[in-house]
Amino acid sequence: MPGKWLQKILTTVYTLLLYGFIFLPVVVLVLFSFQDSRLPIMPFKGATLRWYEAVLADSRLIDSLINSFIVAMSSSVVAVVLGFLAAYALARFHLPAKGLQRALLTAPLTVSYLIIALGLLIMFNALGVAPSLWTVGIGHVVINTPLCFAIIYSQMGDHQVNIERAANDLGANEWQTLLLVTVPMMLPSILASFFLAVTFSWDEFIISFLLSRFEVTLPVEIWSMLRSGLNPKTNAAGSLVFMISIVLLLVAELLVFRRIKQK
Repeated sequence: MPGKWLQKILTTVYTLLLYGFIFLPVVVLVLFSFQDSRLPIMPFKGATLRWYEAVLADSRLIDSLINSFIVAMSSSVVAVVLGFLAAYALARFHLPAKGLQRALLTAPLTVSYLIIALGLLIMFNALGVAPSLWTVGIGHVVINTPLCFAIIYSQMGDHQVNIERAANDLGANEWQTLLLVTVPMMLPSILASFFLAVTFSWDEFIISFLLSRFEVTLPVEIWSMLRSGLNPKTNAAGSLVFMISIVLLLVAELLVFRRIKQK
């Protein structure tokens, strides 16, 4: 009995330390975003919402927030479609050098974002393509497609092949089977890869910094604010990003994943 109580205590302490290590920086960020002082330092000097009002009144921050949302959503959709089609082709068809193709598709996951960004920047300069939100979106598709492919491919089991063959035997062609049978079966992994890609794109900085010029995403705008020093306005902007991410996660859990589990 004493051994079991000691194990429970150690497990509880370890869990609290783990979550504290992960979430303490976020708690500090949100806490100082409400501080009624221009310097985000201790001691805490009262609570105020004026820094959030300053963020919402800053047109550059709002524009960068909208840019981040557009890039994250559009690039994630493209990455999921490309990743799903690649996973379907390699899982369902006999293609030459399938192992090599899988390795090449997942290889960008092991490459630094800085190397990918520099390569894309050189390529766009050689093609005469000016940096913009389009180039940022292409960069995010490049880094997120291997991730979406890996998630979706790992969930394509042999048991689904029999269902697809049954659909073909009942008269469905390849595209009907793909859209009406395979996609619904793979919907959990498709949605998981989509939301993960949105998360990675939402706060990605290096590619967004190197491949943008006048229209920037929110991480780049926050970085430009930090060049003049820390201030509660920066904390408020970061807190808003965190809150939006939490809201998106809750919406995905309540409206999407819970319904899938119920089915």
